[in-house]
Amino acid sequence: PQLLKGVYDMGFNRPSKIQENALPMMLAEPPQNLIAQSQSGTGKTAAFVLAMLSRVDPGCKYPQCLCLSPTYELALQTGKVIEQMGKFYPDVKLEYAVRGNKLERGQKVSEQIVIGTPGTVLDWCSKLKFIDPKRIKVFVLDEADVMIATQGHQDQSIRIQRMLPGDCQMLLFSATFEDSVWKFAQKVVPEPNIIKLKREEETLDTIKQFYVQCNSKEEKFQALCNIYGAITIAQAMIFCHTRKTAGWLAGELSKEGHQVALLSGEMMVEQRAAVIDRFREGKEKVLVTTNVCARGIDVEQVSVVINFDLPVDKDGNPDNETYLHRIGRTGRFGKRGLAINMVDSKHSMNILNRIQEHFNKKIVKLDADDLDEIEKIANRTIKNKNDGNTFILGKC
Repeated sequence: PQLLKGVYDMGFNRPSKIQENALPMMLAEPPQNLIAQSQSGTGKTAAFVLAMLSRVDPGCKYPQCLCLSPTYELALQTGKVIEQMGKFYPDVKLEYAVRGNKLERGQKVSEQIVIGTPGTVLDWCSKLKFIDPKRIKVFVLDEADVMIATQGHQDQSIRIQRMLPGDCQMLLFSATFEDSVWKFAQKVVPEPNIIKLKREEETLDTIKQFYVQCNSKEEKFQALCNIYGAITIAQAMIFCHTRKTAGWLAGELSKEGHQVALLSGEMMVEQRAAVIDRFREGKEKVLVTTNVCARGIDVEQVSVVINFDLPVDKDGNPDNETYLHRIGRTGRFGKRGLAINMVDSKHSMNILNRIQEHFNKKIVKLDADDLDEIEKIANRTIKNKNDGNTFILGKC
């Protein structure tokens, strides 16, 4: 009853497709293992959080559910869902196993749910012995495709899984299922049920994509200012390839008097959490970031995503998955969104063309000097209800 009250309090009244398919398996007796493919914004977090909360014995003061997230931000976001859903279940407590959360040596974690990043969780289970892995009932591995793309996370996740008891319920979620992800999933989840929902590319139907041709970084900045001058939006995210570019761009926007937040990987976890909280609360309207924010960060009021730099892998080829996740920060839960790509060379035009081919979706050219046309496009595209947080950034 306490969990149902939490579910209804969060505004759920009927399950999404992934919840409808996954929850009967996750809540079945005896517990069943699951590998599920599900796009962002479908409610998978709420589904596995409900499964974890359902398995907890609140009278036992030790970790019983363990959830791995690839980044601190995602761990925090999942933790917020746990706190919301468990609001009427006060005996169930949550601990974060993340870099920067220091516990005293010899201490034992008494909270029933632990969520964290693989390196810290591994330390807490083995070297520091804050957690007894043999008592874990549910093991969740979220964003598996991101996990295996991050150096060391794949091995750490497998080492953690091997410490768990044989009857521990294993749940793995991934937005994509390439061969490498599938091989990893099979290593981590024995005898799984498998759910594959539609590919995330189909969410591109709700996101209008454009590109602006420029000749330099400075020209891209001028185009960005022109676009903002013509669009009334709630909040925006701007993605850069490097920390240096992100820092420069945030500084230039701030000089023009805009409310800008900067988020990049070298910041301390506490700083990163504070930046995201302020952005969520609308204290800053624009978030300039690197790929650290491309996946999983849900801020409902984001209506425009701008790729100041197109995403490429270490070999300079288009990073299609990152592109998908970046622009997926807008158009959440079926709403309409707008994505604008900045192109400043033949190479980046080639990257854009290859991205178009990969997703088989036309990316339309936009004239950043034609403010009337930009305004028309924005009005046609962003039809989300005005909640009082809208703003207009002045022209440069």
